Amino acid sequence: MAKALFELNPDLDRAGLAQRFAADTRLQVENILTDETARELREIMVSGTEWGVAIQAGADAQPRSWRGRDLRDPDTSREVVELVKATDRAAAAGDYAFRSHRYSLVEGLQKGWAPGGPHELLLEYLNAPDFLGLMRDITGMADLAKADGHASCFGPNHFLGRHIDSHVAEGWRIAYVLNLTIDDWHPDWGGYLVFYDDEGNIETGFMPRFNTLNLFKVPQAHAVTYVPPYAPRGRYAISGWLRDR
Repeated sequence: MAKALFELNPDLDRAGLAQRFAADTRLQVENILTDETARELREIMVSGTEWGVAIQAGADAQPRSWRGRDLRDPDTSREVVELVKATDRAAAAGDYAFRSHRYSLVEGLQKGWAPGGPHELLLEYLNAPDFLGLMRDITGMADLAKADGHASCFGPNHFLGRHIDSHVAEGWRIAYVLNLTIDDWHPDWGGYLVFYDDEGNIETGFMPRFNTLNLFKVPQAHAVTYVPPYAPRGRYAISGWLRDR
């Protein structure tokens, strides 16, 4: 019998979650999925995902990404190494930069990376009436129409610099992060989703707690903190935007 992949926790307090989101415009929803399906998704992240890389070195630079198999090419590998160095320089200068492992659910579907595989099914679940209905209930945004998404792994030396998502023309309304990392993530391992005030102070920090969905209204200044070399595991998640078009 096939294992279930994505089942919402039927005991969520939708009204209470909606009240908290309305007050703060950001929220953690713990135990968003049933424990069985959350653990199945985590296993797919750990053992069933062909991880590529995503990099951007500077706000004016274009983000770049490669599939895992692309990295086997020596020329591509050297290019990635140089771009990693460029992210260090950009971040040191106070410019925007990021680097992490990534697998695009949308691109994978469009290009047929793994037809009928779990990543395609996951994107279907994220766009199914059950999940989108829950998101509309929590956010109060009845016009949320679809979700995009990618699997991400922030491993040692990965980070996402402070920035503001403002892609209004693309219909971005809510950013989401479904955390699927180990049960006992330690605060010293970084990988926190943090939010900043206008003075650069951290207002709120969300631990990447297993089976917890982070939601926040865009735009808000935020970042994913640096994961140090001694972190024993990656910070696995499904991330993306809930859109009105």
